[in-house]
Amino acid sequence: MSSQVAPDGQATPGLDRRTELREFLRSRRARLRPEDVGLPSHGRRRVPGLRREELAQLAGVSYAYYARLEQGYGETKSAEVLDAVARALRLNVEERDHLVRLAQPERPSVTQAAPPRQRLRAGVRHLLDALGVPAYVVDRRLDILGWNRLAAVFGDWGRLPPEERNVARLAFLSPEARERFADPDSTAWKIVGVVRMNAGKSPDDAHFSSLIQELSHKSEEFRQLWARHEVSCGAVGETVRMRHPLVGEFDLVHEPMALPGGAPMRLVTYHAEPGSRSEEALRMLASWEMEPLP
Repeated sequence: MSSQVAPDGQATPGLDRRTELREFLRSRRARLRPEDVGLPSHGRRRVPGLRREELAQLAGVSYAYYARLEQGYGETKSAEVLDAVARALRLNVEERDHLVRLAQPERPSVTQAAPPRQRLRAGVRHLLDALGVPAYVVDRRLDILGWNRLAAVFGDWGRLPPEERNVARLAFLSPEARERFADPDSTAWKIVGVVRMNAGKSPDDAHFSSLIQELSHKSEEFRQLWARHEVSCGAVGETVRMRHPLVGEFDLVHEPMALPGGAPMRLVTYHAEPGSRSEEALRMLASWEMEPLP
């Protein structure tokens, strides 16, 4: 069977960058206590975390400046100030980059129609077919653009309408897809982090906005995780425990990599450790040609 390619999708309106910046900074302040950063704590607080004036003190900026930053106002947000705020909030590299993208957009935020769904080059489709491990390609919105035969460990994507072939939609709206993961809650948490980070890179993407609105409307789990404002580039090199009706549970190592040229796309592969029971399970699934389950 050759790799599968998804056709064009539809889309509508974008994310409010100012709101994203405000809520992200508030969420990072809320997870820090004064004693965590060497400040005195004066009695009970109405809300958890550091106050704005405390954060401004730690970052070495005025309260008024930080307040305007958190509200998304002001045009001059220097890299030095953002670095100081990131250090004060103890942001990791991914969070710091997310802050910079929100505070220093590359161009004025204007809602735009989403571009057509990307199509895979013939060479990428051939690469998918040649790989002896489960593999697929996604765009920044996590739409599944193509996959190989062994990707059937995640389910029969060929049976789905094109608009449903999206990693985030499957993680939150498809019980069948969730059953393929031994720890679907952990998987869902990581996917939300990727969605948040990628949305920060494309705040004007109408399709992305529509996807987030749909998931927020249909999934309480997504709403709760989205409100935490976590960001992540994905579980690079991490082990994911899978579950399959034919071979039971087995472990795969998740390795995504960027594909060069054109719009951002990632090749996502999953391999088993050599000589492991998981490798044998994957070999068995391959030998059975991954026939769709009834």
